Amino acid sequence: MAEPTNPLDLFATIYAEAMTLDLAEPNAVCLATADAEGRPSARMVLLKGADSRGFVFYTNLRSRKAHELTANPHAALCFFWPQLGRQIRIEGAVEPVSDTEADAYFASRARASQIGAWASLQSRELASRDELVARVAEMERRYDGHDVPRPAHWSGYRLLPRRIEFWTSGEHRLHDRQVFETSDGDTWREYRLYP
Repeated sequence: MAEPTNPLDLFATIYAEAMTLDLAEPNAVCLATADAEGRPSARMVLLKGADSRGFVFYTNLRSRKAHELTANPHAALCFFWPQLGRQIRIEGAVEPVSDTEADAYFASRARASQIGAWASLQSRELASRDELVARVAEMERRYDGHDVPRPAHWSGYRLLPRRIEFWTSGEHRLHDRQVFETSDGDTWREYRLYP
């Protein structure tokens, strides 16, 4: 069967296959950002949505990544599934998700994760693990018997893809590198790169 030629359809096909793997977090992806001076940083996040509009992940808006995305609203994602011999790299501008989307996703999270969103002062210095445990206990008391609302400082971002590269492992390091680029988000130029 031929692979789709639309990069978003091709991503969906490969991602669906990855989700069948026996992995703890098959939706884990490396997110690379850069600050206003162009200094990069990278970390793993979980992909929580992918469609024709882009690729969605959520975070504390006071985190380092959120500060970097405010200063420089461009990012890159890199998926790697060695069991499939596949890697997908995605680059583009980033925009906030709507409050409606963030509320819906937050409501779907486990209660302990909702409490954690309130308790964590993400990316700030922590004196001890006990301090975090105490903050979690405080939030559990605060919301005991009540739904946990989404904090104003917690939301998501959507990466709007402008370049997507599909890497497939090849024998003797002769990998296949298929690239799609767009300037308008609708019309894609496809080409290949030497490995």
